[in-house]
Parts: sequence; structure tokens; C-alpha cells
Amino acid sequence: MFRGTFTALVTPFRDGEFDQSAYEQLIEWQIESGVAGIVPVGTTGESPTLSHEEHNRVIECAVRAVRKNGGRVKVIAGTGSNSTAEAVALTQEAEKAGADAALLVAPYYNKPSQEGLFRHFKAIAENTKLPIVLYSIPGRCGIEIGIETVKRLAACCANIVAIKESGGSVERVNALRAALPDEFDILSGDDFITLAFMAAGARGVISVASNIAPREVVEMVSAFENGDMAAAQRLHARLYPLFRDLFIEPNPAPIKTALGWAGKILPELRLPLCEMSEATAAKLLATLQTLGLVK
Repeated sequence: MFRGTFTALVTPFRDGEFDQSAYEQLIEWQIESGVAGIVPVGTTGESPTLSHEEHNRVIECAVRAVRKNGGRVKVIAGTGSNSTAEAVALTQEAEKAGADAALLVAPYYNKPSQEGLFRHFKAIAENTKLPIVLYSIPGRCGIEIGIETVKRLAACCANIVAIKESGGSVERVNALRAALPDEFDILSGDDFITLAFMAAGARGVISVASNIAPREVVEMVSAFENGDMAAAQRLHARLYPLFRDLFIEPNPAPIKTALGWAGKILPELRLPLCEMSEATAAKLLATLQTLGLVK
């Protein structure tokens, strides 16, 4: 169900407000570049700083932009929260808007037990018909969704069908692949380790880098899927400095800065995120210029 490159889209702002026009243009560029789908209002989309109204509006905009010339790519809406009731409500709104799936991050800050995680995701699954992509990112949440918990969820909830894995461990991907049915999809949540994850059984990536280099990331993932490991490795080696430097400061400050230099959006962030330092911005700019992504 979920294979290839999915872009974790930034949310562009202009004078503090959602810039719908820039967002629609970003989506068109992504589609033209061959991505399999887009992911509005995830971590890269600054979901923690959006109001519920804005959150729903961004998802509705993404669905409309994709659907206006037919359902061209998948829309996986970020609807996670550390409140189960809030996550249920956001997921139901995404379903009403016409999203193809929901991305549900592990609850953050309150650090539930694995049993609590199981009940949280089960409750969401029971209140929507959307396919659900779990999202394990312990570096931000302080907990990971345990392998046995993922296995339980896959067994008891027919609409929990995939996981975005952002723990950085190839061994965990191996363990997930061994524990889960073949039809359960694993997606890399980190550009720099995508090929290693795919070698262990992942089927693609939810990518930050594809915001600025969509065609190149698509080509890398497609090369691996087509069995051309040499081409995939060449593309990875070329793109690795970008994968590295997009996290030289907290995401999404670097990728929004890059898109600003490329003339795609204004590089506005919402506090507590702020602009990059001069030193790190200069390093990122040099990488982007070397790759020919900005002038």
C-alpha cells in the first residue's frame, strides 16, 4: 500500500499565516517530480504550533490540491497527539477531508507504557476507517513503539497497516520485518539511512530532503526498488551531504531555509523554532550550491 517516496511537507507561512498559494505550488512540484505521496502536518509541517483549525485547513488544502486533476498521489495526514481524544478528533477530520491515510506519532511528553500505547492506537483505529501509519520517533517522543506492541496492533486492527520508523536502527527494522506480516509496510523516517532500511525490508521513505530534491530522492528509492543497487548507492553518496546538513539545526529550520533560497516559500518559522545561525546557514548553502539545488 505504501511504497516509494513520500514527502513530509513543510507548512509555509507568510506574515505569520498559512501561505496556501505557496503550499499548493509546492504540492504541484512534488507531484510533477514523481513522489508517491505527501504528508501534511507532520513534524516537518510544524504541527505542534498549528491551531486545530489551521491543522485541519492544511490537510483540506493538501487533499484539494492533489485531487483537482484526479487522485494523483496519496495524502497521509499527520493527526497524532499525546492526547488520545485529540488524535481521534484530528484523524476523523482528516477522514472527512478525504485523506488517504493518517500518520500517528507516538504520544510525547506523557510517556505511556507499552500497554498505554497499544490502547491509544487501538482507540484511534476503532474510530476511523482510514489506514493508519504508526510513527515511532524516540528521539522526539522519549519512547518507541515496541515491536511486540506493533505486532499486537497489526493483529487486532485491520486498518493499522504501516509504520514510519525513525529510530535509526537497522536491527529494529530487521526485527519488525520478522515480526510482522509481509503486507505490513515499513517506511524509513530518516533520509540518511533509507537504503539500509530498505535492504532490511522497508519499502520507501517519508522524506524531509524530498522537499527540496524530490526528483533525486525518488530516483534513489526507485533505483533500489528496481534492483539497481549501484545507481541507488551513487545517488545516496551524492545526496548524503544534503541528508546530513538538513539536520544541522532542528528540523524544519534548515529545509525551510533551503526552500526559501530556492524561491519556493518564505523561510518563516513559528516560535519556539527560529532562523538558523549564520555559520550553519552558510554550511547548508554551500551544500545546496554544490548539488545545484540553489544558485
